[in-house]
Amino acid sequence: MIKIAKIFLFLGGFFFLMVSCEKANTLQSKEIASNNTTEKDAAITPDVQMVLIKGGDYQPFYGEDSTLVKVDDFLLDERPVTIAEFLDFVKKNPQWKRSEVQTIYVDDTYLKDWQDDETLPKDADPNAAVVYVSWFAAKAYAKSAGKRLPTLDEWEYVAMADEETANARDKPDYSAHLINLYNEKNRQKNKVKISAPNYWGAYNMFDLVWEWTDDFNSIMTTSDSRTAEFDDKGLFCASAATTTTDVLNYASFMRYAFRSSLKANYTVGNLGFRCAKDPQNTSK
Repeated sequence: MIKIAKIFLFLGGFFFLMVSCEKANTLQSKEIASNNTTEKDAAITPDVQMVLIKGGDYQPFYGEDSTLVKVDDFLLDERPVTIAEFLDFVKKNPQWKRSEVQTIYVDDTYLKDWQDDETLPKDADPNAAVVYVSWFAAKAYAKSAGKRLPTLDEWEYVAMADEETANARDKPDYSAHLINLYNEKNRQKNKVKISAPNYWGAYNMFDLVWEWTDDFNSIMTTSDSRTAEFDDKGLFCASAATTTTDVLNYASFMRYAFRSSLKANYTVGNLGFRCAKDPQNTSK
């Protein structure tokens, strides 16, 4: 029965990935390339600690079994960006207010839970993670803070950790615990930093919101990047599922399938972000 359940979960994840393919299209690459939205954004200084992540080699969820990816040292916000911090950003950068933002950069649900341009959602905790923000808006915020979005490999590298170890993926209860967190209703409304941090000192990697990464759609290429050959037919499609390195890690399937369904202007009620930075660019 356990084996059957695992196969069902695998097929479910594969089917979800295939459905995601229908929503995406190759225009996303052009959207991501047009990163010129933050030229005039005013600086912000959010009060958030950054944790140093010591780099190393890791095996990504997608790729050949023998392929390891090197992640360099980097700094990562210890928690997601909060509603209060994003409010400060839009006040200082009115071009990102709900009524002012250019529609090419957000869809029609951008900050939809806010009461107006500068009034937070009713009954919302200001220290909850901000949601209904697009990739473009997240990029603009990060740039204003003198930071950037983490890459997919950086985010997944940190996400391998539990509270005790840097890589907990081989622990039997690792994936099951994450699935339970993902299935918790209204988890995005909870305050940041209530749960325990992981091995690196990063809070809320799983228990609050999904998070944007800088290259969120990059895993949908199907060829070996070492050959410098790319198959456009594989972009955003489920064919990449055949190269997964851990076919029973359904929690990872859920993350990658969700990312594959996104476009850069999408905003979602449980999708937020946190910022990263290169160590040589900071004194922390």
